[in-house]
Amino acid sequence: MNKTLIERIFGPKAWAALAVFAAITLILVPILNLAVPESSVFHMPTYWVTLIAKIMCYAIVALAMDLVWGYTGILSLGHGIFFALGGYAMGMYLMRAIGHDGNYQSDLPDFMVFLNWKTLPWYWEGTQHFLWALLLVILVPGLLALIFGFFAFRSRIKGVYFSIITQALTFATMLLFFRNETGFGGNNGFTDFKRILGYHITSPITRVVLFVLTAAFLIGFLLLARYIVTSKLGRVLAAIRDAETRVMFSGYNPLPYKLFIWVMSAVICAIAGALFVPQVGIINPSEMSPANSIEIAIWVAVGGRGSLIGPLIGAGLINGVKSWFTMAFPEYWLFFLGLIFVLVTLYLPRGVLGEARALLQKRGERP
Repeated sequence: MNKTLIERIFGPKAWAALAVFAAITLILVPILNLAVPESSVFHMPTYWVTLIAKIMCYAIVALAMDLVWGYTGILSLGHGIFFALGGYAMGMYLMRAIGHDGNYQSDLPDFMVFLNWKTLPWYWEGTQHFLWALLLVILVPGLLALIFGFFAFRSRIKGVYFSIITQALTFATMLLFFRNETGFGGNNGFTDFKRILGYHITSPITRVVLFVLTAAFLIGFLLLARYIVTSKLGRVLAAIRDAETRVMFSGYNPLPYKLFIWVMSAVICAIAGALFVPQVGIINPSEMSPANSIEIAIWVAVGGRGSLIGPLIGAGLINGVKSWFTMAFPEYWLFFLGLIFVLVTLYLPRGVLGEARALLQKRGERP
């Protein structure tokens, strides 16, 4: 009976139930927001639609982090850079889409006119096209991850040294983007977006469409991750995590496996950033701060790394608490976040989901 109970909650049936729940949610939320009158108690305000979508973007990032940390043993403290680069690529399109709706009546983004720029930098060319922006969302973070990962993994840098290097990378990039002359808006970044594909970005319909897209990507990435970790590739990644030297002695070269999952994780983070920016309405260098990348690792640790569903739970719990805590006690949030990490490390080393599994197993073993 114990085995049946565990499989029912955490096995394939749980994934099927999750898919059904997600499908119902994708139908229910648009109805509650668009079809139900605002005077009704069942109406879901657009604020909640945006907030839930924002948390789902963070859940996608947590899932990407779990693939490299939970299943491959690569602890990155710089994943915020990929999230931010995807957001900046989408933000460039949104800034170009403002056009003459901006305050300065120019084809240049407002901040460039304010800084007396005369022409667009070469790397801004083509960003007025949505498809080109989507390519940038994938190519720029993916190429950065490929180059960085190749040299790091080929040099067999791992453990705490790899974590420190990733943190240094995101910090250096953040300082670069803070400079006005780089052409990314300096410390203010990109904001005041007006339209996306010709539609008003703040309209309830646009918000619901973005919500549905975010949920669809979350479900799709979850199923993709499930496929990977249950395949031969997933078994090799787990072996690299547990005993990389033995994997090498068995005739496998860890480099292509680690590089593949690293680049894939970076691209997933970038897509989450691209979905995040039009819904939140701003992207600036603070998204690249080392604190944000550390927070991503905390989401995974709280939920339970190496479990796919656990990081989603962790991202939802932490960001749900953060939404309230930063309004009530904003100056104490980082202290509270650090306390959560310490408590989880000491008392919930396997995360929320891992401890729940252990508790169910103990109950099932009782006569």
